[in-house]
Amino acid sequence: MDMYKKILVVVDPTCNEQKALKRAIELATRLTESSSETVSITAFFSIFDFSYEMTTILSSNERDAMRQMVIKDKQQWLDDKVKELDSSLNITSEVVWHNRPFEAIINQVIEHKFDIVIKGTHQHDKLKSVVFTPTDWHLLRKCPSPVLLVKEHEWPKDGNILAAINVGSDEEEHLSLNNKITEQASKLAGLIDANVHLVNSYPGTPVNISIEIPEFDSTEYNNAMLKHHQDSMTQHANKYNVNPNNTYVEEGLPETVIEQVAKKIDAELLILGTIGRTGISAALIGNTAEHVIDHLNCDVLALKPDGYVSPLAE
Repeated sequence: MDMYKKILVVVDPTCNEQKALKRAIELATRLTESSSETVSITAFFSIFDFSYEMTTILSSNERDAMRQMVIKDKQQWLDDKVKELDSSLNITSEVVWHNRPFEAIINQVIEHKFDIVIKGTHQHDKLKSVVFTPTDWHLLRKCPSPVLLVKEHEWPKDGNILAAINVGSDEEEHLSLNNKITEQASKLAGLIDANVHLVNSYPGTPVNISIEIPEFDSTEYNNAMLKHHQDSMTQHANKYNVNPNNTYVEEGLPETVIEQVAKKIDAELLILGTIGRTGISAALIGNTAEHVIDHLNCDVLALKPDGYVSPLAE
């Protein structure tokens, strides 16, 4: 399986526990065992200290030298972290000076053609929930490669992967993204011995229609909407040999439906699309996305549609 040959791991220098790096090693080990391909991992983070840029007493060369000293020190720390994991995999490390972490990450992806970015999330101790940083959201929106945001949930054998799709749309962008999401779910399920589940939400009757058009039959409308989505889900699930019992079509907002289903099946991984003008992919990457993802104790894999070009590459 040649899904991911080059993995970029975003390391958090403020944490001793590097869950993203451990997840990358777990994934790379399984990929290596399932094929003869070599999988490489690059542990990476960017640093920046504004005080070094504003020190007018020092010359430009002296400031450069100080920056290099800081980078060298952090590089040594990162190398030590990698050695502690005692992995037989090919793991390199790199530290760069950049004032915008998300740009530094995406530049690495574009320049070195990484197949996936893996990054840990931050746990809010008091609220016991995950806090997504601006870097996370920039990566979800602008990184051209898949982004895997890692939480605390393990990847147990016979676990559950939840793929959030939009089967109600006939737009080519959504159909293509549905296929991509489900294909990734199926491949990962085979890799980590998990089960694939599919979830789709659909909107209920708009309240204003029922008020403005008294003769409008909301029950008939809802039944027709439900049947359309169920039929589309069945067709899509059959295409990928997904067990019908593992499909969910529910009325409601995407963030609400996905959260409910993910908790119901104790999903270890949620896979979703991040670019779309309408439907589930558009609704998830916005303010409402924070509510669904923050409250789930599982990893999140965000995919872009084929042909997506990052604004940083334009």
